[in-house]
Amino acid sequence: KMSNLTELSDVQKKELSDIAQNIVKGGRGILAADESSGTMGKRLDMIKVENIEENRRQYRQLLMSTNADISEYLGGIILFHETLYQKDDNGKLLKDLMVEKGIAIGIKVDKGVVKLLGTKDETTTQGLDGLGDRCAQYKADGCDFAKWRCVLKITDSTPSQLAIDENANVLARYASICQQNGIVPIVEPEILPDGNHTLERCQEVTEKVLAACYKALNDHHVYLEGTLLKPNMVTAGHGCTVQYTPEQVAVATVTALRRTVPPAMPGVTFLSGGQSETSATAHLNAINQVKALKPWALSFSYGRALQASVLKAWKGKPENVAAAQDALMHRAKMNSLAAMGKYEASMETSAADAGSLHVANHQY
Repeated sequence: KMSNLTELSDVQKKELSDIAQNIVKGGRGILAADESSGTMGKRLDMIKVENIEENRRQYRQLLMSTNADISEYLGGIILFHETLYQKDDNGKLLKDLMVEKGIAIGIKVDKGVVKLLGTKDETTTQGLDGLGDRCAQYKADGCDFAKWRCVLKITDSTPSQLAIDENANVLARYASICQQNGIVPIVEPEILPDGNHTLERCQEVTEKVLAACYKALNDHHVYLEGTLLKPNMVTAGHGCTVQYTPEQVAVATVTALRRTVPPAMPGVTFLSGGQSETSATAHLNAINQVKALKPWALSFSYGRALQASVLKAWKGKPENVAAAQDALMHRAKMNSLAAMGKYEASMETSAADAGSLHVANHQY
């Protein structure tokens, strides 16, 4: 009998499971607003706004002070460390604007990707050192879930088994540490859309990567009911000459998940991976319309695909805040409908961005 394991108590398990289920309940999804200061700078550059803390604060205040109705569409928001401690114009913590709406606070806890030596430019993600202490502090400061991003590339010779195993293992270690501290881990093994690979090749790699992740989570005694999965959709590489329909993407994605993800895991919150706002929504909707047993909520954790039209509407001007918040509300609603398979393209306004948001080898 393995009696010396640090087991989660029933109370701890219930708390984790309640948090995870609540985030994705009834078509709700996640707003990923955890861009690092450098990445936020790239977003602000596009609208000619200077990348200083005050402008980042103004922008995140805009997101988080959006009308309370947004809690119908969002169950969680992921923050960057800086934002967790920023205050609004009235001296109130920004995060409390979301907590009051019933939206869970998440935090990015990884320390970025680093080269995995002995591979062809493959990576792993660092940040396990001191993670337990950071999680304890974040929990005390109001965070209920966390995000850790691993990155895998598709080429003729990658991902290697070494990269698949190492990234699965580090995700499992992170997940286990989060749970010990009452934080729901979002497990994010992102297979990049860079390259000219086919849909079939992406499906094959996605199945292999997810199978390895769930093997590692099992080996590390991670409580699956208290986790969420943030995978890529199964899509062809950006350089692939074949155009696949949303229905083809949806069937490939659902098939890959059905083969690898245990039903105990409550929710899949897809990353948008540089898809345009409208295609990220259309793909999510098609995924939810696939006729097959899908035992998990299939929802969204979008960054660029929820914010592109928001930034465009705002342009850093106070008089545009209301219009920018309307844009956020609209995108959140469209994606929430898609998470229930009830979205139609005719519901879009002209402001929705159909342009590709792809950035090659995207860094956060």
